[in-house]
This record gives sequence, C-alpha cells and structure tokens, in this order.
Amino acid sequence: MKQTIEKQQLSEKQPIFNLPKIVLLLILLLFFVHIFLYLLINEQLREIIILNFAFLPVRFMVEKQFDLDFIPIIWTIFTHALLHASWGHLFINIAWLAIFGTVVAKRYGDFAFLLIFFLSAAGGALLFAYFTLPQFSLLIGASGGISGLMGVAIRFMFQPIRVVKNPETEEIIMLGRSLARFRELFTNKTSRYFIIFWIGFNLSVPFMPLFFDFAETNIAWQAHLGGFFVGLFIAPFFEKRIN
Repeated sequence: MKQTIEKQQLSEKQPIFNLPKIVLLLILLLFFVHIFLYLLINEQLREIIILNFAFLPVRFMVEKQFDLDFIPIIWTIFTHALLHASWGHLFINIAWLAIFGTVVAKRYGDFAFLLIFFLSAAGGALLFAYFTLPQFSLLIGASGGISGLMGVAIRFMFQPIRVVKNPETEEIIMLGRSLARFRELFTNKTSRYFIIFWIGFNLSVPFMPLFFDFAETNIAWQAHLGGFFVGLFIAPFFEKRIN
C-alpha cells in the first residue's frame, strides 16, 4: 500500500511527463494544422482556410458591412482554437495545454477534456466578440480553450489531498482532491494569488501600449478571460461524473 501511495504522489508531482493520450493527440493535431497551413500550402489557400475557420465577430452583425457569409460562425467559435499565428504562439499554447490539460484529462476523462476545451474556446470567442464589435477583428489560437482548462484545474489542483483510514485494516486510503467552492478558492492562498494574477494580467493588456514601446498588442485577453470563467463555472457539472 505504501508503494502505491508513493507512485500516486510521484504521478501528481510530474504530470507534464505523463501526458494522457487525448492531450497528446490534441497537441499533435495543433502541430499538424500549423504545419499544413504554413509549410504545405500556398498563401492564397491559407488565407481562404483562415477566413473560413478563424473567428470573425463581424459575422454577428445583421447589417452586412463586410463581404462575409454568416454560416461559418457556427463552427468558427470552435475551430479558431486549432489555428495559430506563429510557431511561438503555438509552442506557448502547447506548453500550457500540457500542464493544465493533463490534470483535467486525468480527473475527468477524454470526452470531458475535449468538451471543456471547446466550450471554453466558444466562451472566449463570445467575450472577444462582445469587446471588439463592430470593428473588424480576427481570433485564432487555443488560449481560450486552455484558459478554460486552467479554470477547471484551479478548482481542485491546489486543494489538499483527502486521506481516510480504513477502520478494519487501518490502511491509509487516498481519495484525491476535492473540488473547491468559490469561497475556498480565495481562502486558499495559492489559488487566490493565481486567480488574481491571471485576471489582473489580462485586464492590464489593453493598457500595455501606454507603458511599452509598441503600438498595439495581439494578445486576445478577452478570450483568455472568457474561457477562464467558463471553466470556473462548469467544473461542478463534470465533477458529478466522478463521485
């Protein structure tokens, strides 16, 4: 029993080095899409694909000020998460996906992991649209979905491990980490500082040009916050499946 506990503790300390298959498959898909767009096809075809699979909030507008069809909005709130602007953009998102995707997939399973990722991506896209309309803007990147995984993970990853003793054998049984209530997220120092940092950083993004020597930033802070809040609120619905 002691050996089993030690193995479980080691697994929790090193989640990045033991990626669930579903997380690895999603990472490979992001790589394949990026390689296809930037190494295997010409610029004209790439622009057509991005136009039809990136999220463009102007498609919500009733008055057609732009020559765009409305129908692609149905899938672009999800498919924009599979596209990236550069290799740097891709690698940063993959690193965060490996960290937070691993803990979520291990706790809730493959289907829940994908559902959380794409629902959060959609939530991030909708908040992005709210803040950017009626301007012409384009959203690509997995950061909204990853922020949702982060929002789910923050509900349990910093909570203490529940341990009980078998009344008959007196063996120690590990029950895992409980899902934190919202009040507990802020009474726990680590989760409180994490949430404050993440929200504060993203809210500061629009003001960065005032203090740094560049004209504008391409960080989609709205998608980050939208996905993060979706993850925070939907976590309990998936928790019921493992109780």
